[in-house]
Amino acid sequence: MSSPDTADTDQSPAADPATPPSASPEGGAPDAAAEALAAAKKEAADNHDRYLRAVADLENFRRRTVREKEELRLFASSRLLEDLLPALDNLGLGLAAAQQPNADLKGLANGVELVQQQLKGVLASHGLKEINPVGQLFDPHQHEALSHQPSPKVKAEHVLTVVRTGYSLNGRLLRPASVIISSGKAGGGES
Repeated sequence: MSSPDTADTDQSPAADPATPPSASPEGGAPDAAAEALAAAKKEAADNHDRYLRAVADLENFRRRTVREKEELRLFASSRLLEDLLPALDNLGLGLAAAQQPNADLKGLANGVELVQQQLKGVLASHGLKEINPVGQLFDPHQHEALSHQPSPKVKAEHVLTVVRTGYSLNGRLLRPASVIISSGKAGGGES
């Protein structure tokens, strides 16, 4: 049997545990929750705005990098070409001199040699180095062997003759030197 006193204590508004304290009209807690929600929404909007700006900045950086890379590719050789123009001018002068009726062959040969030296100087100033290994030990990383030939003066496996000069650019091989290698003295004996 339940007493009426027990039922009254269970339904008392002050003792009801199901009633949240924030639901009370004079508690002020709903305002704090609304403010927290508004602050979280503002922070989310700010973060989203920063994200969009970062994505846009990244895309602008990517485009600028691609554009700069293309400009470098197009104009990287401009300094070299500017340095080569005087040699080209001198070749033109040499051709004009060669076409004269009283052209001096020895003088023309000297002029062409000077232009060749000028070209080599310009290319060397831009990092091009000749590989001319006469008398050196054969190096398969720098030289291309065309044949072996006996020689009483050059040791075996050393470069006897350079058929075509090789070149490297700033330490990187552009073209190996084409060489004939000594096989030592004729008759099977090596030096």
